[in-house]
Amino acid sequence: MLRFHDAVKERLLRYSRIDSQSGTITGPGPSTPCQRDMAAELCAEMRGLGVSDVFFDESACVVYGRIPASPGTSAEPLAFITHMDTAPDVSGHGVRPWVLEAYDGGDILLNESRNIVMRVTEHPVLKNYVGQDLILTDGTTLLGGDDKAAIAAVMTLAEILLAHPELPHGPICLAFTPDEEVGGLARELDLERLRARFAYTLDGDHVGWYQDQTFNAAAAALEIRGVSVHTGTAKGLMINASDLAVEFLNMLPAREKPQFTDGVEGFYHVCSVSSSCEYARVELIVRDFDENAFASRLTFLSNCTEALNRRYGPDTAALTVREQYRNMGQTLSRHPFLTELLRQAITDCGLEPVCEPFRGGTDGAALTFRGLPCPNLSAGYENAHGRFEFVPIQSMEKNVEILLSLCRRWAEMGTLPDLSR
Repeated sequence: MLRFHDAVKERLLRYSRIDSQSGTITGPGPSTPCQRDMAAELCAEMRGLGVSDVFFDESACVVYGRIPASPGTSAEPLAFITHMDTAPDVSGHGVRPWVLEAYDGGDILLNESRNIVMRVTEHPVLKNYVGQDLILTDGTTLLGGDDKAAIAAVMTLAEILLAHPELPHGPICLAFTPDEEVGGLARELDLERLRARFAYTLDGDHVGWYQDQTFNAAAAALEIRGVSVHTGTAKGLMINASDLAVEFLNMLPAREKPQFTDGVEGFYHVCSVSSSCEYARVELIVRDFDENAFASRLTFLSNCTEALNRRYGPDTAALTVREQYRNMGQTLSRHPFLTELLRQAITDCGLEPVCEPFRGGTDGAALTFRGLPCPNLSAGYENAHGRFEFVPIQSMEKNVEILLSLCRRWAEMGTLPDLSR
């Protein structure tokens, strides 16, 4: 029986100590130079394991590798893609991970000197992991399990396949990308170099969960140009851009915001507002699973902009919209075998597959839109993007099992559908 508890544990402990936080994207290449440290670690490790075709695209900060098919297997290539960066929400510098073995179900003291305690009443998800081994931090940084728990599972898969050529699998293509957490969404992943027609990403919480839908997504910015006049003589002349920004914000549906929505409900989310009398800028994101509803939301923003211009004069307000990604379900619905295989692999490992519409962006959503159908398997971390993030070691183990089953089922499937249909 293959055992890999210690392998995934050691990998996540090692990876989490490498600062690879992303930041604001300002141009091509990674948003932060520290992501190259994680890339170098993975390149060295893959070469040590015997992974073929290891390549580091230094300008894009994308790492590639390939595991040849097992002897006698003629299946076509399958890719697994994870991201190297960690979220900028909380510091990722100086991470001090530790292991709590056989969690007893109570509150967890993370940091005695600072009295940082993870309480079950505040984090009830802990109840799902009684008796398991948890990797945590000292409560002053994030852990980086998003997405390093996924990397630990994928690299352990590579180690197993290379050490056990008797396990059936086709060519396995690996890719590790930067800047997922800040909207990079694998924009510089070279599909020709990847050499696979189908892929799975690994990202998200709750082991055994998967996603085959994401939002349709856009970023919008409303610029408002006011007229500044001395307040003593302003009557009939001043147009206060700050007031108009507030007026626009009040036009947005009060209950169609992230804090009031879940499931497949869409929303408008105001990210920032900066204003003075003469100029204001409102930045927001728009999300909806339904394509028609998404289009209606963008039309609504245009109508709000036109209403301001009718009321205060032409060119007072200008709206710009940048599409970010589309609901990958539109494409994946044409390739149902991808999610069916994933469900079977999860079931093979004794878990009940749970499909959850993903209320966020993934590399898989953008890659699917680019022509690489790419469902997403959860990485199994919990409380991502915060100081109370943790990863059950057993969840990473289970993900390795799922990947092994998926590789086997993929090899057994035979001829795959024609993408051109």
